[in-house]
Amino acid sequence: MAVRHAFTILALAASLLAALPARAQDKGTVNPKPLPPLAKPDDPKNPAKELFARKPQPAHMEARSIGFYTRGCLAGGVALPINGKTWQVMRLSRQRNFGHPELVAFMERLAAKVPKVSGWPGLLVGDMAQARGGPMLTGHTSHQVGLDADIWLTPMPKTPLSREEREEMSAVNVVAEDKRDVDPKIWTHGHFAVIKAAAEDGKVERIFVNAAIKKALCREAGTDRAFLHKVRPWWGHNYHFHVRIACPAGSPECKAQDPAAETEGCGKDLDYWFSPGVLNPPPPKEPAKPKPPLTMADLPPGCRQVLVAP
Repeated sequence: MAVRHAFTILALAASLLAALPARAQDKGTVNPKPLPPLAKPDDPKNPAKELFARKPQPAHMEARSIGFYTRGCLAGGVALPINGKTWQVMRLSRQRNFGHPELVAFMERLAAKVPKVSGWPGLLVGDMAQARGGPMLTGHTSHQVGLDADIWLTPMPKTPLSREEREEMSAVNVVAEDKRDVDPKIWTHGHFAVIKAAAEDGKVERIFVNAAIKKALCREAGTDRAFLHKVRPWWGHNYHFHVRIACPAGSPECKAQDPAAETEGCGKDLDYWFSPGVLNPPPPKEPAKPKPPLTMADLPPGCRQVLVAP
């Protein structure tokens, strides 16, 4: 039964990832163009991602995360400033540096801690959420309720990046070519310290990393291992790690995920991720059929108010 369940997860993830581009290394554009108006903006068949992508400003409402991480929206979102003393936001053309105020506070708190624990000057911040959350035109299935953020596995430079660099430079792949461990020429204690600092924050619910990174964390944790149970292996995530915070107080419509298990997830728990069929899965016999995009009918009712709010 466990094997069958594992391969069900593998098949689901493979079909999902086939439809998603790599994110931390995809380039942006220096001169983004606004999206054209929809021909029939009131058509209920419009994909929700087309609607939310055309809302560049947050909804002027009380801050609330509505729905689940993969099916919801964000009221009263705030933007993480694109420049901070210890962070810089990447891919500005995507306009995905928004989140619930608690996510933005976490990002600022973590960025301030990073130079003290890792020696990094600061963080390079990837995608958070759109101004009103919701499904995105490209990339993520999650990041919809303003509680998810991607952090590059690349230290922030000591000098400000130009707009061109923010759109075009790539994050660094820290995983070895054979995918079985981190690349010792790239991986440093700083990487370990940054992920550990994020996991130790009380607001953090999950951190997703490549299985090779999880292996390195398990190996380097020593006796201080309480943070490891929050860090979960998942496909990809070799250029960035994904932080997810818990549903905030004052968001009754936010649907929490199951609490993280207390087991470390090291040793035999990691063996599955390095089995041949998972590490190098065979190509599917038939291309995965794309799922129909979410419409507003698929989202919580409160997302309609978020979409039409001033």
